[in-house]
Amino acid sequence: MSAFLVSTGIVALAEMGDKTQLLALVLAARFRRPWPIVLGIFAATIINHALAGAVGAWVTTQLGPDVLRWVLGLSFIAMAVWMLIPDKLDDEEADSNPRYGVFGTTVVLFFLAEMGDKTQIATVMLAAKYNAYLWVVAGTTLGMMLANAPVVWLGERMTRLVPIKVVHVVSALFFLVLGVLAIWHGVDMG
Repeated sequence: MSAFLVSTGIVALAEMGDKTQLLALVLAARFRRPWPIVLGIFAATIINHALAGAVGAWVTTQLGPDVLRWVLGLSFIAMAVWMLIPDKLDDEEADSNPRYGVFGTTVVLFFLAEMGDKTQIATVMLAAKYNAYLWVVAGTTLGMMLANAPVVWLGERMTRLVPIKVVHVVSALFFLVLGVLAIWHGVDMG
C-alpha cells in the first residue's frame, strides 16, 4: 500500500506546473468539454504509465540489489534537481488540429507529451524501487488525475491558487529524501 500512496503523492506533486498540466489547461480552454478531456488524460496516462511501470519492473530483474540501489538513489536525486526546472508547453502541442475529436486529440497529445516527462521517469523509478507494478501504476495514474482533472474543470483559477514554485520545491525535497534513503538503506525488494 505504501507503493500506491507514495506513487500517488509524488506524481501529483511532480505534475504541478508540468507541461502536461499546462496542456490540460490549454485543451480545457480550447475545447470547453471537460469529460472527453479528462477521459483522454486517463486513457493516455494508463497506457503510458503501464509501459513505464513495466520498464521499471524489468529493470529490477536486470540489476543486482547494490547496483539498483545506486541507480535509483542517483535517479531520485537527479529528479529532485529536475523538479526545480519549470516546464513550458511546446507550441505544437497547443496548436494541434482536433481531427480525432476531443477525446482522441487529448489521448494522442497527452501520450506524446508524457514521453520522457518527469512523471513517466518517476513511474519507472517507483516501479523499480517498490517492485509493485500494479500499485505503482495505479498510484501514478491517480496522481496524474488528481493534478490534471481539477485543472480541466477549474482552469486557470486553480493554477493561480497553488504556488507552483513551492510545490516544485516540496516535490524536489521528496525526491531528494527518496534518493538518499535508497542509497543509505538500500531498496526493499520484498
